[in-house]
Amino acid sequence: MPSSPPSPLAQTTEPGRSPPRAVLFDAYGTLFDVYSVAQLAEELFPGHGQALSVLWRDKQIEYTRLVTTSNHGAHYQPFNVLTRAALVFAIKKLVVGPGTTLSEADLLLEHEPAIEMLLAQYQHLDAFPENLAVLQQLKAKDIPIGILSNGDSAMLQAAVHSAGFDGLLDHIISVDPIRKFKTHPESYALGEQATGLAARDVLFVSCNAWDALGATWYGYTTLWVNRYHLPFEELGTQPTRTGSDLRAVLDFFC
Repeated sequence: MPSSPPSPLAQTTEPGRSPPRAVLFDAYGTLFDVYSVAQLAEELFPGHGQALSVLWRDKQIEYTRLVTTSNHGAHYQPFNVLTRAALVFAIKKLVVGPGTTLSEADLLLEHEPAIEMLLAQYQHLDAFPENLAVLQQLKAKDIPIGILSNGDSAMLQAAVHSAGFDGLLDHIISVDPIRKFKTHPESYALGEQATGLAARDVLFVSCNAWDALGATWYGYTTLWVNRYHLPFEELGTQPTRTGSDLRAVLDFFC
């Protein structure tokens, strides 16, 4: 799917501004398709696959915000733990329903094989089809590239390997060491620390509008990859540019 020209509101790059000196990508939803688990979810829970994949993702992000903002982070848990918790919630809501007579322990025991299969699949999410070629082209231009993600290191390494991205990324940055998920400013600061560059000199790329907004507020040059033709967040700030797939990254380096 070719990238469409950004609208006047979506493209705010200053005339004559130098190209970014590095690129950082969000991982989940940007490099890796979080909804590609829907097929397996449908096999395991017929009639619920697509809805389960959406609710799982929504609850996962909600949990990252809860543990970051509540009680000064006292309730922090790593992303893999939150991912499991969000999946259990989705199964309880969509598959089990409120009328169950099973105890909590029996409920989890009954669905444990499906839970483990879906969590294993999360280590092997599909990459969007154009992504490998885009990363290879950036690498050929000697542009430092990396991931800045909520995912913990083991999850990210597994996803990168499964997608065939080994050797292409200069940085795989997890927020886990600071125990603060995006959009906390300290999470975005990790990109500056890893690259040694000011945020404005780094292109931050995300398919998640809330993430693109948070990175823009922090000071990054930003690209929102709007794969699903959605409106951007209505909070008065636009990303630097908007594109319809990851190939829009390359337009910054023409």
